[in-house]
Amino acid sequence: MNIRRLELSDFRQQTDDKKRQTFIESLGQSFEETGFAVIGSHDLSTEDQTILYQEIAAFFALPLSQKQQYVRDDLQGQRGYNGFKSETAKGESIADLKEFWHHGQAGKNSQEGIAGQYPNLVVSEAPNFTAILEKTYRALEKSSVDILRAIALYLQLPENYFDAKMEGGLSILRPLHYPPITQEPESAVRAAAHEDINLITLLMGASAGGLELLTRTGEWLPVSAPESYLVINVGDMLQRLTNKKLVSTTHRVVNPTKEQWHTSRYSVPFFAHPRPETSLACLDSCISDDKPKQFEDYTAQQYLTERLNEIRSTKKA
Repeated sequence: MNIRRLELSDFRQQTDDKKRQTFIESLGQSFEETGFAVIGSHDLSTEDQTILYQEIAAFFALPLSQKQQYVRDDLQGQRGYNGFKSETAKGESIADLKEFWHHGQAGKNSQEGIAGQYPNLVVSEAPNFTAILEKTYRALEKSSVDILRAIALYLQLPENYFDAKMEGGLSILRPLHYPPITQEPESAVRAAAHEDINLITLLMGASAGGLELLTRTGEWLPVSAPESYLVINVGDMLQRLTNKKLVSTTHRVVNPTKEQWHTSRYSVPFFAHPRPETSLACLDSCISDDKPKQFEDYTAQQYLTERLNEIRSTKKA
């Protein structure tokens, strides 16, 4: 597996065209071959990562009765607390062994009532929680803009192709907690095999291992990144847009060894979503006689709603 390890600073600098082009080509090739890349020199500082993990650990350590005050079914689970085993991967019957929180877009571009975009909730028991989530959201949003600019250039599109599509979009930050395993689990995984819905996902280094991706030959391989680096992967929306030129790779989180059952695992993915009206119709440049169009024309709103309804239907089953 050739998952490229890259520095975002190489793309951002303006004095070395060769270094910038190498970043673009390496990122695109990594996304074509594996759907994953590892990126350093992003916008979230090591200090803020440390504070973030302290705050999310403190929140998830709260009594369940307190966390449940932040369950908001009227917000479709897209803001606030989602309890343990509240989500089941598409096509699976066993719920994931996780609880999580959703923090999303807010401010003048917020469009309440659109799937995925609602007011953020403030946790009274953890006064710094919302502030560090917002700071993390903005830092990873900033990084995602430049990563998408590099992808646009790789696809021979204008560099700012995604800019307006992402401004005020539906991106969401999801702090995750996989609690200690206290009895023999029903499955060998904490999070079942799945693909992400969005354009790209930015995942800061988890507190423990377990992330694996499925290769084209059907093997599961572990994915990790050096401390302070981000794991980036292609989501289904970008796969649709590029007619599978860039691949949304199946991945999962496996259970730790029995000796590590007593430990928690935390991770914080940032799901970069475009504005709801954004077209996901396959790019003409990605369609050819050898590679005919593989997807119907959808907007981001239509596709997100469809996928969220699948998750909610599974939850009710």
